[in-house]
Formats: sequence, C-alpha cells, structure tokens
Amino acid sequence: MKVASPKDSINRVFERVGVYGFGGGGTTTTTTQKRCKYAIEDEEHMELEQIGAERTKNVLILMSDTGGGHRASAEAIRDAFQIEYGDEYRIFVKDVWKEYTGWPLNDMEGQYKFMVKHVQLWKVAFHGTSPRWIHSAYLAAIAAFYAKEVEAGLMEYKPDIIISVHPLMQHIPLWVLKWQGLQKKVIFVTVITDLNTCHRTWFHPNVNRLYCPSEEVAKRALLDGLEESQIRVFGLPIRPTFCRAIISKDDLRVELEMDAELPAVLLMGGGEGMGPVKKTAKALGEFLFDKELEKPIGQLVIICGRNAELAATLQSLDWKIPVKVRGFEKQMQKWMGACDCIITKAGPGTIAEALIRGLPIILNDYIPGQEKGNVPYVVDNGAGVFTRSPKETARIVAEWFSTKTEERMRMSENALKLAQPDAVFDIVKDIHELACQRGPLSNIPYMLTSSFSSLIY
Repeated sequence: MKVASPKDSINRVFERVGVYGFGGGGTTTTTTQKRCKYAIEDEEHMELEQIGAERTKNVLILMSDTGGGHRASAEAIRDAFQIEYGDEYRIFVKDVWKEYTGWPLNDMEGQYKFMVKHVQLWKVAFHGTSPRWIHSAYLAAIAAFYAKEVEAGLMEYKPDIIISVHPLMQHIPLWVLKWQGLQKKVIFVTVITDLNTCHRTWFHPNVNRLYCPSEEVAKRALLDGLEESQIRVFGLPIRPTFCRAIISKDDLRVELEMDAELPAVLLMGGGEGMGPVKKTAKALGEFLFDKELEKPIGQLVIICGRNAELAATLQSLDWKIPVKVRGFEKQMQKWMGACDCIITKAGPGTIAEALIRGLPIILNDYIPGQEKGNVPYVVDNGAGVFTRSPKETARIVAEWFSTKTEERMRMSENALKLAQPDAVFDIVKDIHELACQRGPLSNIPYMLTSSFSSLIY
C-alpha cells in the first residue's frame, strides 16, 4: 500500500476533515462500511448479541500528566462513576497520546515540565497557540501523522462514552469519531480542569456536553461558539473521598499528632515541592512565635511533595513552634481538615479542595496562562489574598491567628459559599442521563464502522 507523504496527508486532512475554525469542511463521499480491524471475532459476536440489550458501558477518560490536575480529575470522575453506578460502567483512564503515538504527543508531560520551569517560554506557548487558526492547523498536522495510532488507541476500548479532561484531547478524537460514523453512538464530553482562565483548545463545538468549573469559563465557551444547551456549570471534579469525607478537626489533630489548641497553617509545595517553601516556612517560624510571651501563637504543617531534599532540610532546622514536615501526601483531606488556613500556588485542584474545607487561602504564585485567573477568582470572592513575599505571607498568617481572627473567619465563610463539593457527582449523573437518552443508537456495533485512517492513507 502506498503511504501518502506528510504534506499530502496534511492537505487531505484540511480538505476532508473540515478543521474547526480553519475553514474548508465541504462534503465527502460515503465510504464503504467495513469491519474495524481492531476488533477480534469474539468481540464482534458479543457486540451483535448485545444490540438492544442492557450491557456494561465502556467509559474512556482521556488525560495527560501535564500537571497533576488532569489525572486527579480523571480519577475523581472514575471513582464517582463506581460509587453511583457500580458495574453499569467500565472505566478506563488513559493517556492515549503517550501509549499510542510518537513525538511530540508522547512526551507532552516532559515538554510541559520543561516549559513551566522556564515560565516565560510557557507564557509564549500558551498565548501564542490561543488563536483558533494556529492550534487548529497544528492539531490537523498532528492528525496527519498519528490518526491511525489515535484510532487504534481509542478503538481498543470500544468506548460508549469518551470524557476528555485535557485541552489537547478534543479535536483529534472527535475527528476519529466523525470518520468512523460513531458520532451517534459515542457520547463525547469535555470536563474543563482549569478553574477560571483556560486555553481555547478546551472549547470544541462538536462535544455533547462541556462541563465548566465556573461561570467565567462558561461565558468564554459561549463566545467561542458553543451553545447554552451544551454547557453545564457544576464546578471542578474533586475525588469523592475528599468531598464526602466526614471530619472532626479535634479528632484529626489527635490522629495526626498535632497541637490540639494552636491554630494551624498548611504550607503547600505542590506535588514536586516547588515554590518558595523554605523561605516561607522559616518566616512563619519567626512570625508565629511570640517573643514577649516566649511561646508559639500557631503551628505549621509543610507538604514537600516528592522533594525529599527539601523535606530533609526543613526537618533539620531548629523550630520554635510546632512543625510537621510531610512528603508526598495521599490524605490531604485530613491535613486540610486539621488546619485553619492554607498557603499555596494558584493550582485549581488545591483551591477547590481548600474551598470545600472552608480554608482561607494565601496564594503565593501562579503559572502564567491557565492559573493567572485563579487569583482574582479567590481574592475578588473574599476567600483569600495574594502575595509573593514570604515575610508578607507570614505576617498575614500571624495576624489571622491573633488580632484579625474575625477576618479569617469571614474568609472561611466566603470559601464555603464558593465551594462546589458535589461537582463530580453532578457531572457523572449528567453523563449518565446523556447515555440513557441515546437509546438503541448507542448499540451500533463497532465492527460496522469505517476506519478513520483511510482518510489519510
């Protein structure tokens, strides 16, 4: 079989796919329906038997480890499906790009980490690819090279529902569904995991549903061409073990061996233990010790993530106040439940969790682009403050624990008002309703569909 050149492949994609926002589109001739080469005979027989019958539905959640939020949201959705519907759904959380494609898609995690460390480079990449014609052309070019591989990755799981929790996982999968004639069979939804500011690749008009974490994001979606009927504003999906946890601060402090009386501040370094954690911790150690009374006015919990060197350094210091130094934590609901305020960069997941726990938030940094808008989201709603200064941060905490306790309590109330603890359950229930509405159309067997790769090869 003759393989088309990359240039010819790209041109053919532009002409026949009708790149969203890039022009073209046109019509295509009807392709002969043929057996999907990714199905084995037993699966084909099973599919035919299940037409019109109740069966376990396959849900494929597309994510990438470009930051911890995408995987966290994917796993939260998976867990909520299992809690609400048990065996009705079979859930797969996959990075199809990493597992099935080549460069650059299979190394998005490494590229993201490199650019975030060189923050100006990330800023240029984020804003430079925002225009629709630029990212549409880029993704169409990628499809020309990897459509066959993406098709294989998607079709291995024969999904009834595809859930994207990553901005680069809308366009190509939707093209695959279009050219396999699966748009009426497979439900495709997007769950935006950026809280207030997000890249335009999140918004694709052909999704069945777009779940937005805030009204601001929903407004952006409308401006980018989506209809109101496609949009739901439920909040950011947080894992069920967190949002449904029944906690007692007194009991948690006993369990975590914290001081029972002193107010506590939680200092977050993120999964990689990044940011001005050491400087902030040392400043807190000074400001939370009353020199006149010679006793502490607060206690400190530091989450160092995977940064073992930082944890060892902090543990070796001579502290005048009670301090807990922790590494990578999987029980953040307990530490947040035991504390009275939090210091963190403006990551959406941590903010959403802090709001659920009613913690006043001190934001000390943000990634340009997707995290910038999280700062006014917190500050303008009276749930926290922003400062990059470690000393200023420590001063604010000291005041919250002494002379400005009413301000801290007021911010705690505002945080709880802003919280959306049921978001992940609202999302999966709405997806379930979409699945129920599909009826017999959802039982079209995969073996009767066309191959997307025939578009290119």
